[in-house]
Amino acid sequence: MSEHHYEIFETARGFVAIAWNANGITCLRLPTRTSATAEQALVRRVPAAVRATPPASIAAVIAAVQRYFTGEAIDFSAVAVDLGTQDPFFTRVYAALRTVGWGRTTTYGAIAKELGAGLAAARDVGKAMAANPVPLIVPCHRVLAAGGNIGGFSAPGGAETKITMLALEGAVPQVVEKQSASQAAFAFGEPPQRKIAH
Repeated sequence: MSEHHYEIFETARGFVAIAWNANGITCLRLPTRTSATAEQALVRRVPAAVRATPPASIAAVIAAVQRYFTGEAIDFSAVAVDLGTQDPFFTRVYAALRTVGWGRTTTYGAIAKELGAGLAAARDVGKAMAANPVPLIVPCHRVLAAGGNIGGFSAPGGAETKITMLALEGAVPQVVEKQSASQAAFAFGEPPQRKIAH
């Protein structure tokens, strides 16, 4: 089993924790208010991880995450990940979701249908989202419930974090904009998308 390392870093939205091994990113915890909280969240997921200085490839991902949370359009689809042993359906869900780019959204039902599983599997897509070890890199915040409803989100801050991330991308659903326009309003521009190559 490959050794896990991790680092904590600050973004415009709070402190993020990231873990990696020789194969790629293994865990990412979305922003929390303190470095200690971010570290605790990561260690719960990857208890054997050792804090270390990130190599250049991981440092590039960290810099990209920091730019993302300032509103820059970033494409994480080429970032190497190692999600470990997963339910085969979850693996297919994550692969499909990595093709949903900046500013776009999909639904649980649409992913299920795309995978040939039928709408009845939408609940299983939701379970995959809740278990996602690398949110943002596998962009589960872009998956909505039916009718444009925001749906659940298991990251710190819950649905408000999801709305914030969608707002950064200019992709807040109309139904959410009507309910919480003040929370979803950000003055970020829409710079050209940059792809992180590995």
